[in-house]
Amino acid sequence: MIKLVLTGVWVCAITLASVYISVYLATAPAPAATDSKQSALELVKGETITVPIIGNGAITGYFLGRVSFMMNKDMLKGVTLPLSEMTTDELFSLLVGNKMVDIAHIKSFDPKAFREEIKKGMNERLGGEYVADVMLEQLDYLSKEEVKESSAGQPKKVGAPVKVVETTPAAEAPAPAAH
Repeated sequence: MIKLVLTGVWVCAITLASVYISVYLATAPAPAATDSKQSALELVKGETITVPIIGNGAITGYFLGRVSFMMNKDMLKGVTLPLSEMTTDELFSLLVGNKMVDIAHIKSFDPKAFREEIKKGMNERLGGEYVADVMLEQLDYLSKEEVKESSAGQPKKVGAPVKVVETTPAAEAPAPAAH
């Protein structure tokens, strides 16, 4: 009989302790928002730009791109630099000058290396660690023939633009099919 009473007391003590710990952890104060890395960053939306691709002394096509940045809020407060123009110039340098995207070998394109090059170039030009992350929202290629046909009003005979990189926001992602 004593064993049964002691077991009951033991179960009650464990139950009370677990309820106390659960309530304590559930009502613990949340960490301050200023402590997180994301709160120190600000989204700087990029503009859509068109970069001509030159090959054999002539324009062979165009890259259409839009790049946004996660930048350090504290460092941006005093900046009066034209960020969109600097972004455009950096993309021109990478897509035309460095030839980071070879349309003939599109499978070898490395988006991570492309992002890192943009980040490195922008931080060098700004003179500090302003850019924390680079987001490629759109990077398409249109051939010169496709542009000519669409500007002449002719019906499109060629396929859609080559999607080099395009991100899909999570809210617009297709829902998984129910079986």
